[in-house]
Amino acid sequence: MTTSTRTALVTGGAGGLGAATAERLRGDGIQAITLDLAGADIEADVTDEPTLRQLAQDIGPVDILVNSAGIVGPNTPLLDTTPEEWRRVLEVNVIGTVNTMRAFVPGMRERGWGRVVNFASMAGKDGNPNLSVYSASKAAVIALTKSAGKELATSGVLMNVVTPAVIATPMNDSTSREVLDHITALIPMKRIGRPEEVAELVAFLASERVSFSTGAVYDISGGRATY
Repeated sequence: MTTSTRTALVTGGAGGLGAATAERLRGDGIQAITLDLAGADIEADVTDEPTLRQLAQDIGPVDILVNSAGIVGPNTPLLDTTPEEWRRVLEVNVIGTVNTMRAFVPGMRERGWGRVVNFASMAGKDGNPNLSVYSASKAAVIALTKSAGKELATSGVLMNVVTPAVIATPMNDSTSREVLDHITALIPMKRIGRPEEVAELVAFLASERVSFSTGAVYDISGGRATY
């Protein structure tokens, strides 16, 4: 299989990290198809599993799956959050990732080659104050990737997760200035990341250049990681 014949599906691909990733993959000659609620090549909801399964048939073979779709949820203390807020964030960030994997990874396994890159966050490792729902959802994505990576380790399908610190994307437009200042102050490089920096790491993990890494967590945090 040559790079020029590969197809990638990038969820959350209408903007932010998803759009940057799709653009970077196209630079490698990959056919990158974006999926989002609006403004993407395919307009669909990652929480709608039946639609995703139908898309897997309609699109044909997908070799690379990038799960970038996600929402931040409430910027409030844990004790002020509601069950509805928890359900919504977990449904998109966790179940949405599971849905796309269940729809598209079986084909990769059958063909004996595939790459899955899931988006988590440093919040899923450290836990950000007033972002308990988001932090918990991204911790789940990390554990999900580790588990599934082990299950598929001998299949030719490699699955890894990236954990960015705060990145300059529209997703953070709704994050309070107080929260952004706090998490930026934790970064030793004293700046937030750029989407193209994250996209470069994803492109590496989606390529044949990675051959002995699966179920791994890749920080892109300006030095924030402490373990």
